[in-house]
Amino acid sequence: MAKLQKSIDKRNALIKATIELVNNNGFHATPMSKIAKMANVSPATIYLYFENKQDLVNKTYIDVKAAYTNYAFETYDENMSVETGFELIWKRIADFKLKECEHAMFLAQCDNTPMIDEPSRQEGIKHLQPLLDLWTRGKKEGIIKPISDYLLYAYAINPLSFLMINQKRGSFQLDKTHIEEAYQSAWSSIKVNK
Repeated sequence: MAKLQKSIDKRNALIKATIELVNNNGFHATPMSKIAKMANVSPATIYLYFENKQDLVNKTYIDVKAAYTNYAFETYDENMSVETGFELIWKRIADFKLKECEHAMFLAQCDNTPMIDEPSRQEGIKHLQPLLDLWTRGKKEGIIKPISDYLLYAYAINPLSFLMINQKRGSFQLDKTHIEEAYQSAWSSIKVNK
């Protein structure tokens, strides 16, 4: 049992080091040797858990995406109204991005790089299924604009990454009023105006 925990700890240390180094240096300036050094393991140990750097980055992306979506949907109930469900999910996403800034920054980088392969990207999208299902229901009920889910995500969710990055830089401080204003802007960008 102790051996299994040690193995899990090493893998987690590699994931943590990957996130930190990619956030600070970018994908290309993060060699495996630096990851191993930061994780306090030998470079050869990485290859016990990951095939190569691509595999390490893809699996880190999937792990972080799973943590992100687990948090976002933890208190969501598919029987909620579309508006209530969206507000709950959106505010939990905002909370995650502000509390788990390093993870959120890593995901933002992954969303804007060709480094993540297409199967991993598709796996990441699967983790968003409750939100996509909510939007599908909202479109059927005439509440959500009948446009691509990519556009809905771009207008309703992606602005949170911009706000988070600017808060991390110290150029903008989000308070409860800003969060509420951001939510209202997100909701009004995707709801059908009647």
